Amino acid sequence: MSAAEREAFLAEPRIGVLAVRDSRGGRAPLQTPVWYDYRPGGEVAVITGQASLKVRFIRESGRFTLCAQDPALPPRYVSVEGPVVAIHENIDSGVREAMARRYLEPADVEKYLESTRGIAMDYVVVRMRPEHWSTTDYGKLG
Repeated sequence: MSAAEREAFLAEPRIGVLAVRDSRGGRAPLQTPVWYDYRPGGEVAVITGQASLKVRFIRESGRFTLCAQDPALPPRYVSVEGPVVAIHENIDSGVREAMARRYLEPADVEKYLESTRGIAMDYVVVRMRPEHWSTTDYGKLG
């Protein structure tokens, strides 16, 4: 994929798989599905629980990888890795609402926000600057 194609692909609302290594070693990288946000030329943002194992590993290693794919045939994927540039704690409801609107049907957004309101203060936003890209579009392989 060209740079413009890979950035447009990553900007679409897909479920990403976040991977981060345990900086102390002894286990394979942790991989978890996540909602994320990305705008071409910008940073990847992930909202997750501040007490999660992935946040602990992200804080320790200072970087992570995110892979997004299109499972339709022919498959396509974009994987991006880079340094964490910020971890924002105590995020406001607007950030959660924007992410929910990216992934959920309009009728489900309020239900999601209400069902997670009690744990909202436990979320953080992790921002990563894309540094290394890996992409494949099997439809272009001939």
